[in-house]
Amino acid sequence: MTDRDGDVHAIAVTNRHVVLADWLFTTPTIVLQPLTGIWLAHLLNLPLSTPWLAWSLALYVLAGMCWLPVVALQIRMRNDSARARETGQALPERYWRDARLWFWLGWPAFIAVALVVLLMVFKPQFGG
Repeated sequence: MTDRDGDVHAIAVTNRHVVLADWLFTTPTIVLQPLTGIWLAHLLNLPLSTPWLAWSLALYVLAGMCWLPVVALQIRMRNDSARARETGQALPERYWRDARLWFWLGWPAFIAVALVVLLMVFKPQFGG
């Protein structure tokens, strides 16, 4: 089932769970991952200017810049879908605009995080 199927009840329940999952899983990760990574780099005497690590941090910031507006969109989509369910109305056009933006912000965030994983695993040497 997708948003386009139009089942407002299912959409509202799914949006509620997405927001909850984001707060339970993504938010702690956003906070803990850089703190533990920087701590580990410190323990290993690895400068943050090490190219693969610097690129990882930059990509992590990019992902975070995409994620912050996504959180606001998710909350608004949750509220819009709950309101539509309660009133028996169709989802507003704003919901669909937010859904498209949510989708497109997800791609650079996902790609950035995937590249961070690759950089962390392979630790490529740049220019040397």
